Amino acid sequence: MNSVFNMSNQLQEVSPKTTTPLVALYCGSRSGNNPIYLEKAVALAKNMADHGFGLVYGGASIGLMGQVADAVIQQGGEAVGVIPEFMLDYEIAHNTLTELHVVRTMHERKAMMAERASAFIALPGGLGTFEEILEIATWGQLNQHQKPMMLYNVNGFYDSLIAQLDHAVQEGFLPPQHRAKLIVCNSSKQILNALKNLSCPKQFVV
Repeated sequence: MNSVFNMSNQLQEVSPKTTTPLVALYCGSRSGNNPIYLEKAVALAKNMADHGFGLVYGGASIGLMGQVADAVIQQGGEAVGVIPEFMLDYEIAHNTLTELHVVRTMHERKAMMAERASAFIALPGGLGTFEEILEIATWGQLNQHQKPMMLYNVNGFYDSLIAQLDHAVQEGFLPPQHRAKLIVCNSSKQILNALKNLSCPKQFVV
């Protein structure tokens, strides 16, 4: 089966500098209006690093994205950023990461993050965050990966999305077994419990 992760006709192989399993954090380029979003994002990033997990994310130094990268690095963890060239006009790239990859397109960004990640977590965010976690959930439904996927429901942020997903199940559009793969977590402890058995992917493409 050809994985949607496999974009080798467009991308080239590189050697990773990281040694720990990486977790993809999808989150906003803004910090939100309620301080709890930043507080919980930073606490999760620190807990991940303390438990031996690294970060792969969108590569920016602003918003929740920049803060989670800073937190991982400050705790001695590894952080990988992936940012498309055109996004450098909108987001300032982080310059103290373990690895920073500037790629050509959003498709390449998402493909690299998907390959490098051992799990996927959506923190509060906007359109990009919604799109990324729902796309990775779609890939899971299509059996393109079996990696854990989570919504970090800080302050009830994802209540409406969770209700919509459950409504899709009730109306017969979303099979319940695929809805169940998108785990709802209300604390970093729940997330770390879901991550505890992860290992590093052996290969990836960028």
